[in-house]
Amino acid sequence: MAKQETAKQETAKQEDTTFVRYTEFPRAGFFRRFGSWVYDALIAIAVYMVAGAIGFGLFALAANIGLVDTAGFDHLIDVKESSIIYRILVDGWGIGWVAFFFIYFWARNGQTIGMKAWRLRVQNLDGSVIDKKTGLKRLLPTLLGLGNFLVLFDRKNKQSLQDKLTNTEVVVLSLAANEPRR
Repeated sequence: MAKQETAKQETAKQEDTTFVRYTEFPRAGFFRRFGSWVYDALIAIAVYMVAGAIGFGLFALAANIGLVDTAGFDHLIDVKESSIIYRILVDGWGIGWVAFFFIYFWARNGQTIGMKAWRLRVQNLDGSVIDKKTGLKRLLPTLLGLGNFLVLFDRKNKQSLQDKLTNTEVVVLSLAANEPRR
């Protein structure tokens, strides 16, 4: 009888460690969100720079094979800056990759790299991971992180502008819940 009870307790312990109820974590305050934002801003800048280098390389390739009219300019950067279409294409490429970075990680497990470091998770109000469409909707009201300032004024609910508009929340995970799943 004691063996059966011990086996039940062991099974319960294993279930507790493999299943996390994400609805039980508290919402994140402003300063934790800001710390995560700093990390993610640095990563987003790096993503933009790499994507920009690739995008400008593709632009240079297109100019070399004659797809881009250089309009008498000596330098490709002058060609790009002289045309709104070229500017949108090259700069939009980099911005698109930064948007992809955020949407991919939010929809994958609710955490960007900075959020993982600060034990934050973006999720639906029921604790489930947001989908790509919701991630896309979160991008614009985030306003480069400025949407988080609303948390300073909404201390009771601790929801940012992007949280309110998309019915999501950012929670602070425990150390155990923040560990990668195996």
